Amino acid sequence: MSPLWAIRLLFLSLCMVGGYEITQVRPEWVQKPILGVIIGFGLGGLCVAIDEMLKGFSLRAFSAATFGLFLGTVAASLIDRSGLFPNIDTPTREVIRLGLFLGFSYLGMVLAMRSNKEDFSLIIPYVRFAPQYKVENKLVLDTSVIIDGRIADLIEANFVEGMLIVPRFVLAELQHIADSNDPIIRARGRRGLEMLTRIQQNKRNEVKIHDADFPEETLVDAKLVRLTRALDGKLYTNDYNLGKVAELQSVPYVNLNELSNALKPVILPGEVFSLRVVREGKDKGQGVGYLSDGTMVVINNAHSMIGQQVSVKVLSLLQTGAGVIVFADLKAPLAA
Repeated sequence: MSPLWAIRLLFLSLCMVGGYEITQVRPEWVQKPILGVIIGFGLGGLCVAIDEMLKGFSLRAFSAATFGLFLGTVAASLIDRSGLFPNIDTPTREVIRLGLFLGFSYLGMVLAMRSNKEDFSLIIPYVRFAPQYKVENKLVLDTSVIIDGRIADLIEANFVEGMLIVPRFVLAELQHIADSNDPIIRARGRRGLEMLTRIQQNKRNEVKIHDADFPEETLVDAKLVRLTRALDGKLYTNDYNLGKVAELQSVPYVNLNELSNALKPVILPGEVFSLRVVREGKDKGQGVGYLSDGTMVVINNAHSMIGQQVSVKVLSLLQTGAGVIVFADLKAPLAA
């Protein structure tokens, strides 16, 4: 059970006790204590229902609504006292007064909630309030981007600015992976924990373990998207599908794989460079090597050069769903 629901149950219990106590001090209700308990439960349940409906209502929105209500009330009071209704009988005047206060209060609240902080300069001209705290970007890290580790390099190179948010459920998933019976999966989990320790040790960005959870969501990906939206942050991931789900829900995200592909050096036909041939290719006589960014290079007539450093000349490039494949010709072997 979440702490919020524990508080709600306590509140409902107090309302029921309060309803019972009221029946004991009212002579006409002494014989009906159950009715008092039911009424107390109903009122408490109504408050909880309103609380649930106002789940996305922030303190800033409440402040704006209160300010708008105040302005609407002032406007209605000025019109009511303006002398526009001198010869109207009392019942009709009360109806007009009720309409004025309800209408202007509603308009004031709606306009205030739709406004931004710059609009308030029209009410208090020439006054600007400097923020006491700098608003930081909130960067929510998922499991894949922590295990990958490149985010730690970006942080240390000062390419990432903002508060790093690691949800508690992501930490639990990392621990579960690190406890796996499969040695490969276990190694990935331990690498993720090591990368998280490295991220926490950096001095450039604050790292916060966030305790928010969404018990109604069973998938970690769904929890990540909801938490990022709730924090008004940005999701960092390597998961293509998670990124697309976030995009469909208008949640900003950064996919480090897409960033890496965008930063790969441009290779043009005719360019010459050296690399090590690591294995044979798919076709006869071919050798395969890899650039530092992981791009695969297929080299003609390099089967006999496996394990050696060679010089190659680019013939063509093939764009695939997984990236770019470079086709090259062997020029001359270099010293290993």
